[in-house]
Amino acid sequence: MKKVLVVDDSLSVARQLEKIISESGEFTCVGHAKNGAEAIKMNHAEDPDIICMDMNMPGMDGLTALRSLSMLDKEVKVVMVTSLGGVGDKFTEALKLGAKNVISKPFEADDVLKILRDL
Repeated sequence: MKKVLVVDDSLSVARQLEKIISESGEFTCVGHAKNGAEAIKMNHAEDPDIICMDMNMPGMDGLTALRSLSMLDKEVKVVMVTSLGGVGDKFTEALKLGAKNVISKPFEADDVLKILRDL
């Protein structure tokens, strides 16, 4: 079973993602970080296979965290979660930094699971 770390400053979005992941039977949610700095610490502690990370958060945002994660020896697959969808400079930068895909807010469970399965 693949381990997923959820990173989002919105508790409601994080809980929705955690529920989708936990109820899938294919993935397990190993935790919830509220910003990029927490995500980096939890990545080390929990060793997830996938990180679902919001792009815009207070403190360290998702793009800054993605830069740090991309420099690690162990590759972790990062999926950005954003209301920007698949357009804009931040989306393009996320892909250049190594994000594998994007989940657009608002999202449906089937869409989230399809993206995670494709990793």
